[in-house]
Amino acid sequence: MKTNILIIDDEVKLSGLLARIIEFEGYRVLQASNAKAGLRLLETEDVMVVLCDVKLPDMNGVELVSRIKELQPHIEVINITAFGNIHDSVKAIKNGAFDYLMKGDDNEKIIPLLSMAVDKASLSHKVLQLEKRINSKYSFLNIIGKSEAILRSVELAKKVSNTPTTILLLGETGTGKEVFAQAIHQESEYRSKSFVAVNCSAFSHELLESELFGHKAGAFTGALKERKGLFEEANGGTIFLDEIGEMTLDLQAKLLRVLENGTFNKVGDSQTTKVKVRVLAATNRDLKKESETGHFRLDLYYRLSVFTIQLPPLRERRGDIPIIAKHFMKEFALKINRKINGMDDLFLKIINEHSWKGNIRELKNVMERVIILSNSEILTADLLPLEFFKEEDDRTEAMDLETIERLHICKVLHHCKGNKTETANLLGIGIATLYRKIEHYEINLQKLVLLSV
Repeated sequence: MKTNILIIDDEVKLSGLLARIIEFEGYRVLQASNAKAGLRLLETEDVMVVLCDVKLPDMNGVELVSRIKELQPHIEVINITAFGNIHDSVKAIKNGAFDYLMKGDDNEKIIPLLSMAVDKASLSHKVLQLEKRINSKYSFLNIIGKSEAILRSVELAKKVSNTPTTILLLGETGTGKEVFAQAIHQESEYRSKSFVAVNCSAFSHELLESELFGHKAGAFTGALKERKGLFEEANGGTIFLDEIGEMTLDLQAKLLRVLENGTFNKVGDSQTTKVKVRVLAATNRDLKKESETGHFRLDLYYRLSVFTIQLPPLRERRGDIPIIAKHFMKEFALKINRKINGMDDLFLKIINEHSWKGNIRELKNVMERVIILSNSEILTADLLPLEFFKEEDDRTEAMDLETIERLHICKVLHHCKGNKTETANLLGIGIATLYRKIEHYEINLQKLVLLSV
């Protein structure tokens, strides 16, 4: 696909000649005779570089540079004129022009200069597209679901996101607390700075203190040089403290100081370090109860819970389960280049009634596993883990006889690791009958054996 170059010049013959020269170099050239027409073209065409005359009938070309840069910052603009002066050239560059050229005298410079401008614009365009993908990945659009419970949580998060307020995210493991934290950061004034996440339960007390606040050289055995902590790394941005209920009381006191005045001391350092960081925290514990039993500082709890957001478990938003499952189905099918078009009714019924104690994280893992095991375009119930069939024992009264029989055969085959003779004996039927039922119910033995491992 050819790169688009836009020439804005009211001298039709000269701009036509310049267009032919540029087209010989393999570019596609668009032309406009005034600023208004040029701006209209920029709304519909993907342009990389604009060659713009300084003297236009409806606007000064130097001023037009600012307009173009405001609308599409990645586009590079080269001003060209027959009446150059230092004042205009300086102003053009200040306004964001790539360069400023004289007509006629600098004809030999146009193509090399254009090539450099295209390279710069292409790089800027790629960066812009990457930023858009990142913004989309970590924005509230990445939070999937239409249930009232999740929409209420998203609405609260949006309202508080563009404030410096400390936020406490509450919810069971796997409900997406870090996803919410990333979305809040992305929608805030801190988005251009770092987002740093740390799981407080993943470190011992000593390591967590050093990880969060850094240390001086010689502060402890192995501290050979000074090291920045995560609070310094996140300076100007956001730090997300997951599983904050696991933090020891002395570290809680140190965190409280950061929240109150933005200062702390590195391990082994007598000097105070100051930072400006937006703090988001998360826990699956009841911190109020923890504070009443002396396991969590009450003053820290009140400081963290200025604004709390409760994330619902998956079992309280069952209408979202098929939507989230479909999202992961597409994601993992694309990842391993597998064509998967959907899930059969029984598959959907079982995942919708599963307890999902691990919430979205568990659903994500299950969908990745079934995509890997699937050999057809439709996901079927026999791909699901054994524990899903065990749960069906409490719900069989709501199923038709064939569904109950199919599930029971799958369960016994699971148990026997695919041994058909042993399965037939346990079911109390002949081996030929078992073969007929396996064929009738389209049970994939290979998948069942893999799932039983």
